[in-house]
Amino acid sequence: MEWILLVFLGLAAAIVGSIMGLGGGIIIVPALMVLGGFTGIFEGITPQVAVGTSLLVMIFTGLSSTLAYMKQKKVDFQSGLIFFIGSGPGALFGVWLNNGIDAGRFLIAFGFFIILVSFILLIRNKIKPVPLRKRGIKRTFQESDGSQREYGYEPSLAIGIAFFVGMFSGLFGIGGGSLIVPAMIILFAFPAHIAVATSMFLVFLSAAVSSVSHIALGNVDWFYAMALIPGAWFGGKIGAWINSRMKNETIVLALRIVLVIIGIRLIFDGFNG
Repeated sequence: MEWILLVFLGLAAAIVGSIMGLGGGIIIVPALMVLGGFTGIFEGITPQVAVGTSLLVMIFTGLSSTLAYMKQKKVDFQSGLIFFIGSGPGALFGVWLNNGIDAGRFLIAFGFFIILVSFILLIRNKIKPVPLRKRGIKRTFQESDGSQREYGYEPSLAIGIAFFVGMFSGLFGIGGGSLIVPAMIILFAFPAHIAVATSMFLVFLSAAVSSVSHIALGNVDWFYAMALIPGAWFGGKIGAWINSRMKNETIVLALRIVLVIIGIRLIFDGFNG
């Protein structure tokens, strides 16, 4: 029974994470902690094990989603690797900052910030993207109706923002996609489909790097992981398929709703931490 529950948990988390580029860890970690209070098999699970196990599972969610989005030609690999230059070290710095920090206050502040990001997405059409210089990277994407969409960014600014996103990801144990996707859409005019697909590529890279340290520290429960991975693999593909049938505006609306939920959860954790 518990095995089946974990398979469906991995499936649901991966579908939601893949649709919006969040990875799914924001669902798996609290779910494992909550289940610890209701069923004996999860009893005594620590936050470290929940995060470590979730990161290992996100490798498969990220890889599955990336392969599916790659077939749809929506993954901007060049941009993903540039953003990873910042997010990789940022995540490690965030883990280091986590030691001795007053997590409660930061969680509350960050929760309100996430909700603010959701509001900014609402008025994003009134915000001009960061202007490009001659050395900026320009990209084009062909929409389903045949129209061309242009977006771009300054590599140095992108790396700096990615470092900031990675730092908060490592500090609070949340998926970096909850910030990197809005940043891509608002600051660099990424089409929502490209932002989500590229974010899942970033999730794959980040999870692969971060999970190594958690495995070394013994923070991975292999029984949980083996049960979650099949659902995560197929959920990543299903989420990418659903995303391909959604309009850009629908994806942004869904992202806004999820960001508010994440923000409320962080504030709640901050007051009860």
